[in-house]
Parts: sequence; C-alpha cells; structure tokens
Amino acid sequence: MANGIALTVDGTADPELVNADSIEVLEQIGEATQYRLNYSIDIQEADYPMLVDGRLEPGVEIAVLATTNAGTECLVKGPIYGQDITLKHGGAGSVLTVMGADNSITMDRDDNIVQWADVTDSDAVTSILSSYGFTPDVQSTAASHPTNKHTLIQRDTDLDFIKRLARRNGYLFWLSCDEHGIETAHFKPAPVDGNPEQDLIINLDGATLDDLSIHWDVERPTGISSSQLDLNTLSNIDGSVSESAQTLLGNQNLQSIAGGTRTAHLSAPVNDSADLHARGAGVLNESNWFIRAHCATSAVKLGAIIRAHQLVNVRGAGSRYSGSYFVSSVRHLIDATTHIMQINLVRNGWL
Repeated sequence: MANGIALTVDGTADPELVNADSIEVLEQIGEATQYRLNYSIDIQEADYPMLVDGRLEPGVEIAVLATTNAGTECLVKGPIYGQDITLKHGGAGSVLTVMGADNSITMDRDDNIVQWADVTDSDAVTSILSSYGFTPDVQSTAASHPTNKHTLIQRDTDLDFIKRLARRNGYLFWLSCDEHGIETAHFKPAPVDGNPEQDLIINLDGATLDDLSIHWDVERPTGISSSQLDLNTLSNIDGSVSESAQTLLGNQNLQSIAGGTRTAHLSAPVNDSADLHARGAGVLNESNWFIRAHCATSAVKLGAIIRAHQLVNVRGAGSRYSGSYFVSSVRHLIDATTHIMQINLVRNGWL
C-alpha cells in the first residue's frame, strides 16, 4: 500500500489487511463516508481463506488512516456492512471487495417515534448524539417547540431525523474521527469562516493540479417568500429571507451576479418567525452554491490530505475563479504506489 497508509481492525493496526490491491474512501456532504477494500483472492486448500476471515465479518470496525508531513488523518472509521465477490474458475483472478461506512450508519437501524417538547432542534440533536457515544459539536438553533404549540415529532431513524433537522436549519451533519479513534459528530452550518487549510495551485510555480473544471448556473433561488399563521394569536409569522447570510466566498454574491431576485416560496407549520426564517435561510444556503469545480491531485504532490467540509484556496485560476472554495466531496483512490484525491468544490460568489 502507498506510504503513509495504515488500517486498523477493531482498533488494532493490521499490517496484512492494509496490503489491499486498492482502497477507496468516498466522503461527501450529506452522506456517510464510505470505504471499499479490494483484494485479489485465490484458492488455498480447497477454500478461499479471505472469504471466511473473521477480520472481514459484518460489524467489524475498520479505520483507514493516512499520514503526510502535515500529520495523520483518519479518513474513515466504521463497520463492514457488505462484500462483493467475483470468483474465477481455477481461483486465479478472483476478487473480493469489502464495503463499509462510518459509524453514522449505526444511527439508521431503528425507526423511532418520539415527541420532543419544550426543546430546540439542537437540544434534541445533542441528546441523540450523546447516546451513541459521539462527542457532540452542535451549534445552537433558535426555534423552540413548546408543548402548547407545535412540538417536534420524530417518526424516523435517528440519522434521518438529524439530517432533516440539519437541512431545516441550513446546517450540515457529519462525523469525523481523529487519529486516536475519537469520533466527533458535527451539526452546524458549513464551516466557511476562517482561513483555507490548503492551497490548490494551477498555472503557477509549485502547481499541485494538472487541470481544473468549473461550472456555474445562476438560475436558482436568491430569496425566499414565506409566511404562516400563529395558531395561538392568529397573527402573521413572516419568515421571508431576502438573501443568504452565509459567509461569501468572493466579492459578489449570486443575487448581484444573476441581476435580480429569483424568489421561491416556502410553507411550513412553525411556532415563530425564528423557525420559519431558519428554514428559508437553509434553502438559500444550499441553493447559493452556484459555482462547482472539480480537480484531482495526489497526497505526495500536495503534501497533505484534502477532506470534505474543508475550505481550500484555489490559486492560478484567473481573477474571477481564484480564491476560497468549500470542499463538497473527496474520493480517495489508494493503491500500492499512489494516493489520488478526486475533489469536488463549491462556491457561493466570485471576485
């Protein structure tokens, strides 16, 4: 396996299983991080030993770690949930693919019916995440759910419920794991404040990219029209949002670039304007990623690992398209010699 790659099985480093033909890890916003371990297998003593290997059974927890000069990253940690097997007559050329995902999939196993009363969305999320042993990184939400109005009803798995609350508030939900195996569950807006963590360079000295593709589309909502009736006071609840409050990665936002407002209507049963406003802001935060870019680089060339949910700085793409981008997904392709990262980026403004 490529230098700097390690694999643990239930917390213990395994120098044999790490020697897969290839390892693939896919991390993307809104989804559990997935992994695939690909092995060539053959017949030994009238059997295929890896097909009955206890280290590759359902529920065994695999972690994939990558080390560069910048430090060690845990790309994924979670249980095995499946295998793909291709057998060739005579044994030679047979292939085993082991599939797994991060531990957020353990939150998607049981359907729950719960009434959450006199709490905020973030209160409910913190309570659920703590029950799984994750370290909660939860940003407070404004909307409340009092008993005498609309309580918060859960009729789905914990994972689906939290993802629904995240989208309702314009938040993201994801798990991260450090090199020591400690898992943090994040429930908060896209972390687009602060400084980019890595430079992606094209057309300049020290280039780390061979190519960069960019696409933009401005036909998307730039404002939300929304109102609701307060069932207690019969007064109007106004939740209209004129523009996204998310940090702008550029100098011009979508509304100014598109040349006017494109309004979408939002209707939802709510208790107060904070709840309705948060839902509208969430729609705009998502729709305002109107620039999308794709590139690829290697861990050796970059000297670091790119992760989803990071900010990166693109350099050498011209005055309009250079600057900060948010990483929406990374596909890590690792074999005996290389660690390639296929990276998707989004942006809500240009210079």
